Amino acid sequence: MYTTLLIQALISGIILGALYGLIGCSLTIIYGTMRVVNFSHGEFVIGGCYAVMLFYVASGLHPLLSVPLVFVAFFVIGLALYFLLMPRLSRSDDPELASFLTFYGVSLMAGAALLYFFGADTRSLNYVFTPSVIRIAGFILPTAQLVVLGIGLLIIIALTWFLYRTIQGKALRAAIMNRDAIQIVGVNINNLSALAFGLALGLAAVTGVLLALVFPAFVPFSGLDFTLIGFVVIVLGGLGHPVGAIVGGIIFGIAEQLSIIFLPQSLSQVVGFIILVGMVALRPSGLFGKVAMR
Repeated sequence: MYTTLLIQALISGIILGALYGLIGCSLTIIYGTMRVVNFSHGEFVIGGCYAVMLFYVASGLHPLLSVPLVFVAFFVIGLALYFLLMPRLSRSDDPELASFLTFYGVSLMAGAALLYFFGADTRSLNYVFTPSVIRIAGFILPTAQLVVLGIGLLIIIALTWFLYRTIQGKALRAAIMNRDAIQIVGVNINNLSALAFGLALGLAAVTGVLLALVFPAFVPFSGLDFTLIGFVVIVLGGLGHPVGAIVGGIIFGIAEQLSIIFLPQSLSQVVGFIILVGMVALRPSGLFGKVAMR
């Protein structure tokens, strides 16, 4: 019985960690490309939750059919935000601090907007898969979690293909490695940064769609939790390393689920952050980051 509970916690941790990894991956694309601290990232994840809820209520269609629509909508929002805010931020003496303060304001405004339109009541996506659970090798797993894991893996594969097999993706990775060097060879850094911002917000919203299928409820100001998780994940995996963010997310998810079994609920929530402190102390560059030479 105890072994079964432990294995199910591991499986749930991997599934949840893959979603955390997607949040961290989209966040690290922004930071790695532009050195922008997007403190409003979690609000766009929650925005994806509300978007799929509206889609399902309005159309009655399967929630997963909203994924391409949500991605395109938030990609466009990302482009608009980039051209509205980034030209001025890039001229700041300290772009990282300026971006932190600016996007903290965006976070508050986005949360207030969600509160205005949807109210403070807890919302949920009232959709149930049939069957609701699946038995695999004696383990009972929610169908929603397995479906979300499959979709999440497809998104990770597609993102990996984009970053490593397309010209635009290779340019993004090059910008993460050395923003100044790629401008020397003629890459338009403004267009590339706009692409990165739109892609990151689109991924964040799509992750929100998947989270709405497995999380029981969400509220307008719960975005901060996902923002903090995103930063923990990218520090674990290595700043500016998309694949490292996926691995960091899985580590965080497994640690979170296992701690629920072994520790009181009041302490289980801090385990992931203890891992973060340990990583910063032992390997500040993260699992996949490179140590900067000074």
